[in-house]
Amino acid sequence: MAHESDALPTASPTQRAITIIAAATVLALLYFGREVLVPVALALFLSLLMAPWVRLYRRIGLGHGASVFVAVLGLAVVMTGLVTVVGTQVVHMARSLPQYEATVHTKIQTLRAMTIGRMEVMQGEFGKVISESDDRNASLPTKSATTLSSATSTATHGVPEQAQAPSTPLAVMTRVLVATWIPLQTAGIVLVVLIFVLLEHESLRDRFIRLVGGADLRATTAAINDAGGRLSRFFVSTFSVNFGVGVAIWVGLTLIGVPNAPLWAALTATLRFVPYVGVWIVAVLAALFAAAVVPGWSLLFLTLALYAFVETVVAQFVEPFLYGHTTGLSPLAVVVAAIFWSSLWGPVGLIMSTPLTLCLVVAGRHVKALDLLSVLLGDTPALTMQQRLYQRALSGDFDEILVEARAFLKRKSFAAYCDAVLLPAVQLARTDLARGVISREQQAGVREVIVTVIEMLGSEGRKWIRRHHRASVLDEVSIGRQLRQQREDISGRWQGPLSVAPQSVVICMGFGSLADDLATEILTRILRDLHIDARHLSSGDFAAFEAEPHPDSTPNAVSMLYLVTTDPTGAQGIDSMAVDMRGRFPAACIVAVLLPDTLTPGEAPAVVSSDVNEVVNSLEAAALQAIDRFPKSATGSAP
Repeated sequence: MAHESDALPTASPTQRAITIIAAATVLALLYFGREVLVPVALALFLSLLMAPWVRLYRRIGLGHGASVFVAVLGLAVVMTGLVTVVGTQVVHMARSLPQYEATVHTKIQTLRAMTIGRMEVMQGEFGKVISESDDRNASLPTKSATTLSSATSTATHGVPEQAQAPSTPLAVMTRVLVATWIPLQTAGIVLVVLIFVLLEHESLRDRFIRLVGGADLRATTAAINDAGGRLSRFFVSTFSVNFGVGVAIWVGLTLIGVPNAPLWAALTATLRFVPYVGVWIVAVLAALFAAAVVPGWSLLFLTLALYAFVETVVAQFVEPFLYGHTTGLSPLAVVVAAIFWSSLWGPVGLIMSTPLTLCLVVAGRHVKALDLLSVLLGDTPALTMQQRLYQRALSGDFDEILVEARAFLKRKSFAAYCDAVLLPAVQLARTDLARGVISREQQAGVREVIVTVIEMLGSEGRKWIRRHHRASVLDEVSIGRQLRQQREDISGRWQGPLSVAPQSVVICMGFGSLADDLATEILTRILRDLHIDARHLSSGDFAAFEAEPHPDSTPNAVSMLYLVTTDPTGAQGIDSMAVDMRGRFPAACIVAVLLPDTLTPGEAPAVVSSDVNEVVNSLEAAALQAIDRFPKSATGSAP
């Protein structure tokens, strides 16, 4: 329902205050408890990554404890090897930095000459005068500073330097342990928590179900299994892709001659967990390092080209094949999450920002109380296409409506667009009008926008849009009548010649309501786009036609007759009109178009009389009926 939110009770000031206090408390706990929460969060994410391996080892015959031990041991060996390689590369790069000092100095001078140097050359006499004045003013302080520097130097040389104590192996070991104690402590906590999470996986799941499941254990179990499975597959796929990207960067940098390729590969694989910007941060750093290695600039451009090539291939081909084009998060949510979690938990929070936010979105999809997180952070559209069309119509933004409509029409037909988007949006407007929540001006604005959209999307409307005088937005004529009048202004009252080939005309009739008139006119335009001579008439038009002489009219010109209604439960009106039309057109194929009300589904369809040949429930199906009857006219067209 589009208006379910209107029925929700408004939160009281007390409830708002409690919500704000609860949110502030959670943020305070996340910040001040980060020393404990960061290792626990890392362990939980690693458990999702290791769970498939544990299940694999159990399937090949190992026990649960042995499977956990083998999986954790393999992870520890891999991480230890990775840390060793990265540490070695860092030490090697630190020792090699003095070798690149001359190259860096030369390139800085080159860049300065290309930028600031040219600006200095372009300076005029005014700049020279200012420069000379500044030099004269700065001469006195310089002399004073020189005197003070000499005195300070004399005083300094007069004081003997204190002899530094020699570095003993014990002192070196102490400094190393102090520097590595916190990372080792965090790694130990993560491994211990990971082991117990994997060992108690089923027990933790049962406790969580007991905590939040209530009486509906089936739905809670299904939600947890779905969320856990999705998150586990996403983490495994992401880790595999990032590992592959790291290997590709390692090989590529080695081939083009960039030193310390394993270090840049490890940084790339790690920071790629931060979408959009993580890999390019490493790319810029690696390119700057490559520029410092050799005198020329070719290595810098080769490094950037390597990163661009690898990232394009992975983003456009590998990731869509493995787990789709997106992570399920909106791009803005990813950026905001990176800022939020890095401010709370530092660099570890930056790396875990996307997985943490994804967990919140998944929880929001399954827990009603957290639905707000799914709406704000997820990439699922907050409004349906019908709601977006109605909202844009209220705002008068028909350009945005046309952009979305044309994107829809690249995949499906105009008839499908009307069935799925346009008519439901009109029903939303009609519901709001009945509830009295939109003004007369808003109603007229919506009507005008919908008329413009139908004119622009249909080929018939595009031909006429500049050839008629558009009615005022405050005109009380219905949308269907207004659009029909355009055709009558061009082709006459009967919307075309009366002398036509036998069995070549299709008549579309509504039941007189505003919604019926609009649906009937849309169907008429759909059929005319298929090069079928369709005409929108009402029951009163037949009496007027019979009251006037028409010697040039073709007998038996009508081949099909559509009876269109947006109230499929009104069987009595359909039956009476079908009987009347059967008496007027005995050889015509009568099709009842019973369009359902998408806002109140579940209503039983009407049972029509035997005078109706076919019953359809959409404009697209109605168009297919005409295509079957007029295959030559509709050749090369789609409904």
